[in-house]
Amino acid sequence: MPLKSSDFEPINRLGKGYDQFRHDRYVEERHRFEDLSKGQTPHIMILGCADSRVSPEVIFAAAPGELFVVRNVANLVPPTEEAGDYHGTTAAIEYAVTGLRVEHIIVMGHSGCGGIKACMSAGENRPIGRFIAPWVEIAAPARDAVRDEFPDADDETRQKLVEWEAIRRSIETLESMPFLQTPLFGGSLRVHGAWFSIAEGQLRWLNRSTGEFDLVPAQPITDDVP
Repeated sequence: MPLKSSDFEPINRLGKGYDQFRHDRYVEERHRFEDLSKGQTPHIMILGCADSRVSPEVIFAAAPGELFVVRNVANLVPPTEEAGDYHGTTAAIEYAVTGLRVEHIIVMGHSGCGGIKACMSAGENRPIGRFIAPWVEIAAPARDAVRDEFPDADDETRQKLVEWEAIRRSIETLESMPFLQTPLFGGSLRVHGAWFSIAEGQLRWLNRSTGEFDLVPAQPITDDVP
C-alpha cells in the first residue's frame, strides 16, 4: 500500500518541534547548551517508566542537564547479576553513582502502568510478549504480595497497590547494589520513591518512615481563565 502524506505527519510534527526549539529555547538558553557540551553534572537521577505519558522533565519542569533520566518498562530495578548478559539499567545506575556522583535517585512509577498490567496478567497465566513477560517478572514478588494481602481488592485498586509495592521493592534492590554501599552509608546518596497520577496530574512521594505514598502539596489547580 503506498504511503499517504498523512503517514508522515508524526515525523513532520518532530520537524516543527525542532524548528521551534532552534528559534525559541535554544536562543534563550544557548549559553546553557554551550556549557553542557563540555559535560554534565546532574544531582538527581530518575529511574522512570518508558510510558510516553510520563515524562519526568515535563512533570518537574526541569532544565536541560538537570536530571539524569533512565526509563524502562515499569520503572523496574533488576537484580544485580554478574552473568554476561546486557544490563542497561544497572549500567546507567552505576554510571550515575560512580561517574556522575548524583546525590539523589528517584524510582518513579505512575498510574495505569502497562508493564505492571503485563505482570498481573502473567500472574493469571496470560504472559504478554516474548521479552516483556520475563522482564516484568521482576515485579512478581510485589504482585504476589498484594494479591495475598488484598485478595478482595478490585482490579483498579490492586493495580495501584502493585505499582506502589513494585517501587518499594525496586528501592530495596537498588539499595543492595554493591557500588551504592559507600555513598549510601556515607550519606552522600539518598534514594526516594515517587508515583504520578496521570489523570489528576498529582505526585505522591514515598514516606520512608511509614512506607506510604503521601500526596505532594501544590498550588490548587482551577479551570478559571486568568
